[in-house]
Amino acid sequence: MTACTEPQLASAVLMIRPVRFESNPLTAASNRFQGRSRASPEEQQGAAMREFDALVDLLRDNGVTVIVVDDTAEPHKPDSIFPNNWVSFHADGRVVLYPMEAENRRTERRVDIVEKLDLQFGYTVREIIDLSHHEQAGHYLEGTGSMVLDRANRVAYACLSSRTHLDALGDFAQRMGYDVVAFDAVDRDGVAIYHTNVLMNVGEKLAVICDEAIRRDDQRAAVMKRLRDTGHETISLTYDQLESFAGNMLELRTEDGERLVAMSRQAIDSLTSRQRSVLEKNGKVIAAAIDTIEASAGGSVRCMLAEIHLPQS
Repeated sequence: MTACTEPQLASAVLMIRPVRFESNPLTAASNRFQGRSRASPEEQQGAAMREFDALVDLLRDNGVTVIVVDDTAEPHKPDSIFPNNWVSFHADGRVVLYPMEAENRRTERRVDIVEKLDLQFGYTVREIIDLSHHEQAGHYLEGTGSMVLDRANRVAYACLSSRTHLDALGDFAQRMGYDVVAFDAVDRDGVAIYHTNVLMNVGEKLAVICDEAIRRDDQRAAVMKRLRDTGHETISLTYDQLESFAGNMLELRTEDGERLVAMSRQAIDSLTSRQRSVLEKNGKVIAAAIDTIEASAGGSVRCMLAEIHLPQS
């Protein structure tokens, strides 16, 4: 199937309401952002539910269509609140399912949710591409966590880590018609950053990136050149801002056709007045306080949103 032209911004997102949310011990080794909460699992779940529902309300109040599906209690899926790691939805009707590193995250892949989008919500699913077989070889690609997609220009940016491997990345790129810009990125201690969407976001005309995290000069230059070549203005983030999840924002389209940038309260509070001004000129900025989700699970607003680009029937 030939890839069709796809807009960069979605006006609808899928979100999974957590049932047994807590910091996942199987992901802690690769995610240095998680495990900062000392709350009990029950306290983490209760706070995460409140933060989740508040984010849903904020998005809907600002003109974004939000489809909410409840998680199931069994099997236990502590990270189900982050659906963008297991699925992506594309404008040609294709749905991609991804290979996950942590065994207890693999049960997040739910074809029944994909079917519900088709049968209940009127989206057209023409093909499901299942890349999960790469798990058998120990190769992973955790969706739009591992990749930041420039959908309009067919570019997949990816920092390599234990959760992002070239074999699976190349398989995605070949099947979906993307060029790959792969690089190595590390935190201030020299440890590989687990997901690309922690350090960068690509919107329609604006990209946000912690470029100092890209270890090699040639790779950094290649990433910045590709962003310039695709017409993107860039905001550079510091390590302090990276650690506040400022890179984990998502640009969306409202039902009125306006650009909107969604991020966390911690993230926006870390930005300078000049950075905020650039963001606000690009589109309306909204922020939700999701401190428990960020501290416990090491992911932020972007991770909670799986953009729905599927055509509607």
